[in-house]
Amino acid sequence: MSIVFHESSREFHLYNDSISYIIKILGNGQLGQLYFGKRIHDRESFGYYLELANRPMTALQQDFGFSLEHVRQEYPAYGTTDFRLPALEILQDNGSRLTNFTYESYRIFQGKPVLEGLPATYTEDGSEADTLELTLRDKLLNIKLVLLYSIFNGEAAVARSARFENPSGKAVHISRAMSMCLDLPDCDYDWIQFSGAWSRERQVKTRRLEQGIQAVGSTRGHSSHNHNPFIVLKRPTADEFQGDVMGFSLVYSGNFLAQAEVDTYNVTRVMMGINPFAFTWKLEPWESFQTPEAVMVYSDKGLNGMSQTFHHLYRTRLARGVWRDKTRPVLLNNWEATYFDFNEEKLVNIARAAKEDGVELFVLDDGWFGERSSDSSGLGDWYANRERLPRGIKGLSEKIEELGLKFGLWVELEMVNPDSDLYRAHPDWALHTPGRTSSQGRNQLVLDFSRKEVVDYIYDMIARILAESKVSYIKWDMNRSITECYSEAFPADRQGEIFHRYILGVYSLYERLIQNFPEILFESCASGGARFDAGMLFYAPQCWTSDDSDAVERIKIQYGTSFGYPVVSMGAHVSAVPNHQLFRFTPLETRGNVAYFGAFGYELDLQKLSAEERETVRKQIAFMKQYREVIQFGTFYRLQSPFEHNIAAWMAVSEDKKTAVVGYYKILNDVNCEFRRMKLQGLLPDVRYRVEEKNEWFYGDELMNAGLVTSDASAGQAFPGDYCTDFWSKIYVLKAES
Repeated sequence: MSIVFHESSREFHLYNDSISYIIKILGNGQLGQLYFGKRIHDRESFGYYLELANRPMTALQQDFGFSLEHVRQEYPAYGTTDFRLPALEILQDNGSRLTNFTYESYRIFQGKPVLEGLPATYTEDGSEADTLELTLRDKLLNIKLVLLYSIFNGEAAVARSARFENPSGKAVHISRAMSMCLDLPDCDYDWIQFSGAWSRERQVKTRRLEQGIQAVGSTRGHSSHNHNPFIVLKRPTADEFQGDVMGFSLVYSGNFLAQAEVDTYNVTRVMMGINPFAFTWKLEPWESFQTPEAVMVYSDKGLNGMSQTFHHLYRTRLARGVWRDKTRPVLLNNWEATYFDFNEEKLVNIARAAKEDGVELFVLDDGWFGERSSDSSGLGDWYANRERLPRGIKGLSEKIEELGLKFGLWVELEMVNPDSDLYRAHPDWALHTPGRTSSQGRNQLVLDFSRKEVVDYIYDMIARILAESKVSYIKWDMNRSITECYSEAFPADRQGEIFHRYILGVYSLYERLIQNFPEILFESCASGGARFDAGMLFYAPQCWTSDDSDAVERIKIQYGTSFGYPVVSMGAHVSAVPNHQLFRFTPLETRGNVAYFGAFGYELDLQKLSAEERETVRKQIAFMKQYREVIQFGTFYRLQSPFEHNIAAWMAVSEDKKTAVVGYYKILNDVNCEFRRMKLQGLLPDVRYRVEEKNEWFYGDELMNAGLVTSDASAGQAFPGDYCTDFWSKIYVLKAES
């Protein structure tokens, strides 16, 4: 058991080989935070880390002689001597928001509980994790607060959440319920967030923590392109390869808040959870409310060490189902090849060419349903457009499978066009505020997934298609944020619940579909990367990383995404040139070299390529099939950042460390430049590796300490048969000699 309770000191110590997390029951019955970081030896008491002092202008809890303003806490409340932002807030009948949750009991058990209706990390047997359940109670309100901590025995990670239970006879309104809070003893950290917008998601933004509040979040109804529910704190001296780093990830897809508040004594309070803006939850007697899960990771091996923990944990104990451990099929999606201009014959011809070049899965994107000839109509009418597809999805899918390909289908189940049979029949099923104008995005409204009857209706329509057709893959899109968030199905005092109830409805639909169609590979998408979060990975083991398929921009997007999410979860495709988002021309080789590091595929019509280009595609697909196990499930290292350098690099190393694939990317060409080396990572130091592109061998310690020579034709000389351009790249394959 990796959790101990010291009765004499009233302290809990959660630990494994990598980390320690220490909690103390304070004199007033509340919970104090003593330590989170690298594993330290257990002892009877760490109470010396609890420092109490009376300061001018400090409000004291008289019975205990200390102030919560100067105590590091586990799950703090506002207004009883702590003036920092709280982890919880409950509005009561008399208008008060004061609470006093004090320790009541604890339970330590093997394994990890399921969070009903919510995505969460899991265990497959009890030996993988241990869980501490702390029960606190506000005696005046008779409301219980249950704090859950699960520590994974093989990972430097702690999963946290909170549950409110109401055994009283009165309803209360929860207006703030964070998933985790962590008070750190100093503020000597760099804060890293992952921000951007459509087509430039998850750009790495770094700044020093200062006194005050640093925060990112979303109020858009989804996690958003703009900010990701994942942040990092690192020591200023830490980098990709060394130093202390903490990562915080929210397993949730709706409105979120992630913040660090530094007080004027340089204590840092990190919090993460549902965004309290526009949120309330009416907790009726005998009901409970469960927060989403937050995962905290510590690494003393730099940013790569933190990321590798998230990668392994999320790939093996967040993603689920038959596709969790499978390499992903090479696919071709018809969207950028045809947009809405297609029929069955055209699709079959595109698929036939794809099969000839080695593609394994053909995906039909938007435009196959209802009266859908543009993005202004048809959403919500999930039946085949017989003018385009006279034999329906069933007939097309059978024809694609006859070619030797699997068949995939695009859907956008959460949305409705006003010009649709569904909306004409049920206009009240769209989220809207009575008396207000409804905004549209991409000519569509958002269905009210807080209502079970709406979710049931959509399930029945899409399940009918899946049951009668040969569908192996679903791309689930979502193309607008929520506005006018109001549901006619709920009373006024529950309207603050609709954002959260909406995402619970999305989760419930996913759950029903994956339970009833377990062989289907689901890929989540939200106008590209607007819902690329840990919550989605619980249902769909991969996500369309961005609508921007330009290879150069994708280097940044995939680099930033890799901080918190595994390579295999990133949909990454080769598209046509000029690129449809940037109108940039990049070499076909570079487009492939970037897309290899993800769930690989194509967004073009291969019939339109030259014979030489088709041969390049065949070689790319053959390469991906040979090395996708290493790339998608190996240990991933970021080597050099495109946010800081003109040259970016990363690599994946097989589990046995005998094979490695290195991606090396020069954004803009240079002339008469320096000779270059790139220090590699993760190799066996005493083993010889043959670098196939150089037809030479090197010891692992050479490659990691002296580096791989990556000088190219721009380094003052022309190498025979080699040249450089803008947007140039190279793949190096390393194999251990037997």
